Amino acid sequence: MLDLIKIDEFSSTPKYRQLANSIIEGIQAGHIKEGDVLPSINEVSFAHYISRITVEKGYNYLKTLGIVESIRGKGFFICVGSVPVNFRIFLLFNKLSVHKKIIYDSFVASMGDAAGIDFYIYNNDFNLFKRIVTKRELDYSHIVIIPHFMEGDSIAVEFINSLPKEKLILVDKLLPGIQGSYGAVYENFELDILDALVQAKDDLAKYQTINLVFPQSSYYPEGIVRGFEHFCREYAFEFSVVEHAEPQAGSAYITVMEDDLISILDQIKQKDLKLGKDVGLISYNETPIKRLLFEGISTISTDFVKMGEMAADLVKSNDRTKIENPFSFIHRSSL
Repeated sequence: MLDLIKIDEFSSTPKYRQLANSIIEGIQAGHIKEGDVLPSINEVSFAHYISRITVEKGYNYLKTLGIVESIRGKGFFICVGSVPVNFRIFLLFNKLSVHKKIIYDSFVASMGDAAGIDFYIYNNDFNLFKRIVTKRELDYSHIVIIPHFMEGDSIAVEFINSLPKEKLILVDKLLPGIQGSYGAVYENFELDILDALVQAKDDLAKYQTINLVFPQSSYYPEGIVRGFEHFCREYAFEFSVVEHAEPQAGSAYITVMEDDLISILDQIKQKDLKLGKDVGLISYNETPIKRLLFEGISTISTDFVKMGEMAADLVKSNDRTKIENPFSFIHRSSL
Protein backbone atom coordinates (compact mmCIF):
# COMPACT_ATOMS: atom_id res chain seq x y z
CA MET A 1 0.00 0.00 0.00
CA LEU A 2 2.95 2.35 0.54
CA ASP A 3 3.56 2.23 -3.23
CA LEU A 4 0.05 3.51 -3.90
CA ILE A 5 0.68 6.70 -1.93
CA LYS A 6 1.94 9.50 -4.19
CA ILE A 7 3.36 12.71 -2.75
CA ASP A 8 4.35 15.34 -5.32
CA GLU A 9 6.76 17.95 -3.96
CA PHE A 10 5.89 20.30 -6.82
CA SER A 11 2.18 20.28 -6.08
CA SER A 12 0.58 23.12 -4.13
CA THR A 13 -2.04 20.68 -2.83
CA PRO A 14 -1.36 20.11 0.90
CA LYS A 15 0.50 16.85 1.44
CA TYR A 16 -2.14 15.50 3.79
CA ARG A 17 -4.72 15.87 0.98
CA GLN A 18 -2.36 14.17 -1.49
CA LEU A 19 -2.07 11.28 0.97
CA ALA A 20 -5.84 11.06 1.40
CA ASN A 21 -6.44 11.31 -2.35
CA SER A 22 -4.01 8.45 -2.96
CA ILE A 23 -5.94 6.20 -0.56
CA ILE A 24 -9.27 7.16 -2.16
CA GLU A 25 -7.92 6.43 -5.64
CA GLY A 26 -6.61 3.06 -4.42
CA ILE A 27 -10.10 2.15 -3.20
CA GLN A 28 -11.72 3.31 -6.43
CA ALA A 29 -9.23 1.25 -8.48
CA GLY A 30 -9.86 -1.86 -6.37
CA HIS A 31 -6.30 -1.99 -5.00
CA ILE A 32 -7.43 -1.19 -1.43
CA LYS A 33 -10.38 -3.05 0.07
CA GLU A 34 -12.65 -2.84 3.09
CA GLY A 35 -10.87 -4.11 6.20
CA ASP A 36 -7.36 -3.39 4.88
CA VAL A 37 -5.08 -1.89 7.50
CA LEU A 38 -3.30 1.29 6.48
CA PRO A 39 0.46 1.56 6.93
CA SER A 40 1.43 3.01 10.28
CA ILE A 41 2.03 6.73 10.62
CA ASN A 42 5.75 6.06 11.12
CA GLU A 43 5.95 3.87 8.00
CA VAL A 44 4.35 6.49 5.77
CA SER A 45 6.44 9.26 7.29
CA PHE A 46 9.67 7.35 6.69
CA ALA A 47 8.79 6.11 3.18
CA HIS A 48 7.66 9.47 1.81
CA TYR A 49 9.75 11.94 3.84
CA ILE A 50 6.77 13.75 5.35
CA SER A 51 6.09 14.55 8.97
CA ARG A 52 4.11 12.30 11.28
CA ILE A 53 1.71 15.22 11.87
CA THR A 54 1.00 15.39 8.13
CA VAL A 55 0.29 11.65 7.93
CA GLU A 56 -1.99 11.77 10.96
CA LYS A 57 -3.83 14.75 9.50
CA GLY A 58 -4.37 12.84 6.25
CA TYR A 59 -5.71 9.80 8.07
CA ASN A 60 -7.98 11.93 10.25
CA TYR A 61 -9.29 13.68 7.13
CA LEU A 62 -10.25 10.25 5.75
CA LYS A 63 -12.02 9.56 9.05
CA THR A 64 -14.13 12.71 8.61
CA LEU A 65 -15.16 11.39 5.16
CA GLY A 66 -16.23 8.07 6.73
CA ILE A 67 -13.64 6.10 4.77
CA VAL A 68 -11.30 5.19 7.62
CA GLU A 69 -11.76 4.16 11.25
CA SER A 70 -9.14 3.70 13.94
CA ILE A 71 -8.75 1.33 16.90
CA ARG A 72 -6.33 2.22 19.66
CA GLY A 73 -3.30 -0.05 19.49
CA LYS A 74 -4.26 -1.47 16.08
CA GLY A 75 -4.07 1.57 13.83
CA PHE A 76 -6.21 2.80 10.96
CA PHE A 77 -8.25 0.56 8.64
CA ILE A 78 -10.59 0.96 5.67
CA CYS A 79 -14.24 0.78 6.71
CA VAL A 80 -15.98 1.07 3.32
CA GLY A 81 -16.15 -1.29 0.37
CA SER A 82 -16.17 1.40 -2.28
CA VAL A 83 -15.88 5.14 -2.82
CA PRO A 84 -17.85 6.77 -5.65
CA VAL A 85 -15.70 8.00 -8.52
CA ASN A 86 -16.03 11.77 -8.31
CA PHE A 87 -14.34 14.65 -10.03
CA ARG A 88 -10.56 14.55 -10.17
CA ILE A 89 -9.29 18.00 -11.08
CA PHE A 90 -5.88 19.16 -12.31
CA LEU A 91 -5.83 22.83 -11.27
CA LEU A 92 -3.08 25.17 -12.54
CA PHE A 93 -2.77 28.82 -11.46
CA ASN A 94 -0.21 31.25 -12.79
CA LYS A 95 0.42 32.50 -9.24
CA LEU A 96 -1.30 32.68 -5.85
CA SER A 97 -1.88 36.39 -5.28
CA VAL A 98 -4.60 37.64 -2.95
CA HIS A 99 -7.25 37.72 -5.66
CA LYS A 100 -6.18 34.35 -7.10
CA LYS A 101 -6.57 32.87 -3.63
CA ILE A 102 -10.14 34.20 -3.62
CA ILE A 103 -10.78 32.27 -6.86
CA TYR A 104 -9.14 29.15 -5.41
CA ASP A 105 -11.12 29.27 -2.15
CA SER A 106 -14.38 29.87 -4.01
CA PHE A 107 -13.70 27.03 -6.47
CA VAL A 108 -12.74 24.52 -3.76
CA ALA A 109 -15.71 25.45 -1.57
CA SER A 110 -18.10 25.11 -4.52
CA MET A 111 -16.67 21.70 -5.48
CA GLY A 112 -16.91 20.36 -1.93
CA ASP A 113 -15.06 17.43 -0.35
CA ALA A 114 -16.18 14.97 -3.01
CA ALA A 115 -13.71 16.39 -5.54
CA GLY A 116 -10.04 15.48 -5.56
CA ILE A 117 -8.02 18.56 -6.55
CA ASP A 118 -4.32 18.56 -7.41
CA PHE A 119 -3.19 22.18 -7.33
CA TYR A 120 -0.09 23.59 -9.02
CA ILE A 121 1.40 27.07 -9.45
CA TYR A 122 3.65 27.72 -12.44
CA ASN A 123 4.69 31.35 -11.74
CA ASN A 124 3.74 32.62 -15.22
CA ASP A 125 6.55 30.42 -16.63
CA PHE A 126 5.50 28.43 -19.72
CA ASN A 127 8.39 25.96 -19.43
CA LEU A 128 7.43 25.13 -15.84
CA PHE A 129 3.77 24.92 -16.87
CA LYS A 130 4.65 22.48 -19.65
CA ARG A 131 6.79 20.30 -17.35
CA ILE A 132 4.02 20.11 -14.73
CA VAL A 133 1.37 19.15 -17.28
CA THR A 134 3.60 16.69 -19.13
CA LYS A 135 4.62 14.79 -15.99
CA ARG A 136 1.08 14.35 -14.65
CA GLU A 137 0.47 10.71 -13.79
CA LEU A 138 -3.28 10.59 -13.30
CA ASP A 139 -6.09 10.66 -15.82
CA TYR A 140 -7.97 13.71 -14.58
CA SER A 141 -11.65 14.33 -15.23
CA HIS A 142 -10.97 18.06 -15.73
CA ILE A 143 -7.99 20.31 -16.40
CA VAL A 144 -8.61 23.85 -15.11
CA ILE A 145 -6.07 26.51 -16.11
CA ILE A 146 -5.53 30.22 -15.47
CA PRO A 147 -3.43 30.96 -18.59
CA HIS A 148 -1.11 33.95 -17.99
CA PHE A 149 2.44 33.58 -19.35
CA MET A 150 5.34 36.02 -19.18
CA GLU A 151 6.58 34.77 -22.56
CA GLY A 152 3.27 35.68 -24.21
CA ASP A 153 0.19 33.64 -25.01
CA SER A 154 1.14 32.39 -28.46
CA ILE A 155 3.85 30.10 -27.09
CA ALA A 156 1.28 28.24 -24.98
CA VAL A 157 -1.53 27.89 -27.53
CA GLU A 158 -0.09 24.95 -29.46
CA PHE A 159 0.61 22.99 -26.28
CA ILE A 160 -2.79 23.69 -24.72
CA ASN A 161 -4.41 22.65 -28.01
CA SER A 162 -2.86 19.20 -27.45
CA LEU A 163 -4.93 18.74 -24.26
CA PRO A 164 -8.32 16.97 -24.41
CA LYS A 165 -10.87 19.76 -24.92
CA GLU A 166 -13.68 17.83 -23.25
CA LYS A 167 -11.69 18.15 -20.00
CA LEU A 168 -10.41 21.72 -20.46
CA ILE A 169 -11.69 24.79 -18.62
CA LEU A 170 -9.93 28.14 -18.93
CA VAL A 171 -10.37 30.63 -16.10
CA ASP A 172 -9.85 34.41 -16.09
CA LYS A 173 -8.65 34.66 -19.69
CA LEU A 174 -9.42 33.33 -23.15
CA LEU A 175 -6.50 32.48 -25.42
CA PRO A 176 -6.97 33.22 -29.12
CA GLY A 177 -6.17 30.11 -31.14
CA ILE A 178 -7.45 27.49 -28.70
CA GLN A 179 -9.55 25.18 -30.84
CA GLY A 180 -12.38 22.80 -30.11
CA SER A 181 -15.21 22.83 -27.62
CA TYR A 182 -14.12 23.71 -24.07
CA GLY A 183 -15.46 25.62 -21.08
CA ALA A 184 -14.30 29.04 -19.88
CA VAL A 185 -15.04 31.76 -17.34
CA TYR A 186 -13.22 34.84 -18.53
CA GLU A 187 -12.68 38.57 -18.35
CA ASN A 188 -13.12 40.72 -21.45
CA PHE A 189 -10.14 42.87 -20.53
CA GLU A 190 -10.56 45.55 -23.20
CA LEU A 191 -14.28 46.05 -22.80
CA ASP A 192 -14.25 45.63 -19.02
CA ILE A 193 -11.83 48.50 -18.31
CA LEU A 194 -13.63 50.70 -20.84
CA ASP A 195 -17.01 50.17 -19.17
CA ALA A 196 -15.54 50.59 -15.67
CA LEU A 197 -13.84 53.88 -16.54
CA VAL A 198 -17.06 55.18 -18.05
CA GLN A 199 -18.60 54.64 -14.61
CA ALA A 200 -15.69 56.56 -13.06
CA LYS A 201 -15.46 59.40 -15.62
CA ASP A 202 -17.15 62.08 -13.50
CA ASP A 203 -14.65 61.45 -10.69
CA LEU A 204 -11.75 61.39 -13.16
CA ALA A 205 -12.82 64.69 -14.73
CA LYS A 206 -11.26 66.75 -11.90
CA TYR A 207 -7.74 65.55 -12.86
CA GLN A 208 -5.67 66.99 -15.69
CA THR A 209 -4.20 63.67 -16.86
CA ILE A 210 -4.88 59.97 -16.39
CA ASN A 211 -1.91 57.61 -16.29
CA LEU A 212 -2.07 53.85 -16.70
CA VAL A 213 0.90 52.23 -14.94
CA PHE A 214 1.49 49.16 -17.08
CA PRO A 215 4.99 47.62 -16.90
CA GLN A 216 6.19 45.83 -20.03
CA SER A 217 7.11 42.90 -17.79
CA SER A 218 3.48 42.55 -16.74
CA TYR A 219 1.64 39.37 -17.71
CA TYR A 220 -1.60 41.37 -17.89
CA PRO A 221 -3.21 41.41 -21.36
CA GLU A 222 -2.65 44.31 -23.76
CA GLY A 223 -6.42 44.57 -24.00
CA ILE A 224 -6.29 46.64 -20.80
CA VAL A 225 -4.14 49.25 -22.58
CA ARG A 226 -6.44 49.29 -25.62
CA GLY A 227 -9.54 49.73 -23.47
CA PHE A 228 -7.87 52.51 -21.46
CA GLU A 229 -6.77 54.39 -24.57
CA HIS A 230 -10.22 53.97 -26.15
CA PHE A 231 -11.86 55.52 -23.08
CA CYS A 232 -9.45 58.48 -22.93
CA ARG A 233 -9.86 59.29 -26.61
CA GLU A 234 -13.63 58.82 -26.52
CA TYR A 235 -14.06 61.23 -23.59
CA ALA A 236 -11.18 63.61 -24.44
CA PHE A 237 -8.94 62.91 -21.44
CA GLU A 238 -5.22 63.66 -21.53
CA PHE A 239 -3.50 60.36 -20.87
CA SER A 240 -0.30 58.34 -20.85
CA VAL A 241 0.78 54.73 -20.44
CA VAL A 242 3.89 54.52 -18.25
CA GLU A 243 6.21 51.86 -16.85
CA HIS A 244 6.53 53.51 -13.44
CA ALA A 245 4.81 56.43 -11.77
CA GLU A 246 5.99 59.37 -9.70
CA PRO A 247 2.69 60.86 -8.56
CA GLN A 248 2.14 64.55 -9.27
CA ALA A 249 -0.67 66.84 -8.16
CA GLY A 250 -3.45 67.04 -10.73
CA SER A 251 -2.95 63.51 -12.04
CA ALA A 252 -4.86 60.26 -11.62
CA TYR A 253 -3.21 56.84 -11.79
CA ILE A 254 -4.48 53.36 -12.60
CA THR A 255 -2.30 50.48 -11.41
CA VAL A 256 -2.50 46.84 -12.48
CA MET A 257 0.37 45.55 -10.32
CA GLU A 258 0.21 45.59 -6.51
CA ASP A 259 3.87 46.67 -6.26
CA ASP A 260 3.06 49.85 -8.22
CA LEU A 261 0.06 50.54 -5.99
CA ILE A 262 2.22 50.38 -2.86
CA SER A 263 4.94 52.51 -4.49
CA ILE A 264 2.47 55.26 -5.40
CA LEU A 265 0.89 55.26 -1.95
CA ASP A 266 4.34 55.50 -0.38
CA GLN A 267 5.29 58.46 -2.60
CA ILE A 268 1.99 60.23 -1.93
CA LYS A 269 2.69 59.98 1.76
CA GLN A 270 6.28 61.20 1.40
CA LYS A 271 5.24 64.18 -0.76
CA ASP A 272 2.41 65.06 1.62
CA LEU A 273 -0.15 64.92 -1.19
CA LYS A 274 -3.83 64.42 -0.50
CA LEU A 275 -5.14 61.17 -2.02
CA GLY A 276 -8.49 61.72 -3.71
CA LYS A 277 -7.87 65.47 -3.99
CA ASP A 278 -4.34 66.20 -5.25
CA VAL A 279 -3.89 62.74 -6.74
CA GLY A 280 -6.45 60.20 -7.89
CA LEU A 281 -5.86 56.47 -7.72
CA ILE A 282 -7.63 53.38 -9.06
CA SER A 283 -6.27 49.88 -8.48
CA TYR A 284 -6.95 46.88 -10.67
CA ASN A 285 -8.48 43.87 -8.83
CA GLU A 286 -10.56 44.16 -5.68
CA THR A 287 -9.12 42.66 -2.48
CA PRO A 288 -10.32 43.08 1.12
CA ILE A 289 -7.31 45.20 2.18
CA LYS A 290 -8.15 47.89 -0.40
CA ARG A 291 -11.26 48.78 1.55
CA LEU A 292 -9.01 49.85 4.42
CA LEU A 293 -5.87 51.36 2.85
CA PHE A 294 -5.84 55.19 3.00
CA GLU A 295 -9.55 55.20 3.90
CA GLY A 296 -10.33 53.14 0.82
CA ILE A 297 -8.79 52.56 -2.62
CA SER A 298 -11.11 52.72 -5.64
CA THR A 299 -10.94 49.55 -7.73
CA ILE A 300 -11.96 48.18 -11.10
CA SER A 301 -12.36 44.47 -10.76
CA THR A 302 -14.01 41.29 -11.84
CA ASP A 303 -15.95 39.28 -9.24
CA PHE A 304 -13.39 36.69 -8.16
CA VAL A 305 -15.79 34.76 -5.91
CA LYS A 306 -18.23 34.45 -8.80
CA MET A 307 -15.41 33.34 -11.10
CA GLY A 308 -14.49 30.44 -8.82
CA GLU A 309 -18.13 29.44 -8.39
CA MET A 310 -18.87 29.46 -12.12
CA ALA A 311 -15.71 27.47 -12.92
CA ALA A 312 -16.89 24.85 -10.42
CA ASP A 313 -20.35 24.85 -12.03
CA LEU A 314 -18.77 24.13 -15.42
CA VAL A 315 -16.90 21.18 -13.92
CA LYS A 316 -19.97 19.73 -12.18
CA SER A 317 -22.20 20.13 -15.21
CA ASN A 318 -19.55 19.12 -17.79
CA ASP A 319 -20.67 22.23 -19.64
CA ARG A 320 -18.46 23.74 -22.37
CA THR A 321 -20.02 27.18 -22.28
CA LYS A 322 -17.82 30.29 -22.35
CA ILE A 323 -19.03 32.74 -19.71
CA GLU A 324 -17.99 36.38 -19.42
CA ASN A 325 -17.48 37.15 -15.73
CA PRO A 326 -19.07 40.27 -14.11
CA PHE A 327 -16.84 43.37 -13.84
CA SER A 328 -17.43 46.63 -11.96
CA PHE A 329 -16.06 49.93 -10.68
CA ILE A 330 -16.00 50.39 -6.89
CA HIS A 331 -15.77 54.04 -5.86
CA ARG A 332 -13.84 54.93 -2.69
CA SER A 333 -12.12 58.01 -1.32
CA SER A 334 -8.92 57.60 -3.39
CA LEU A 335 -10.63 59.12 -6.43
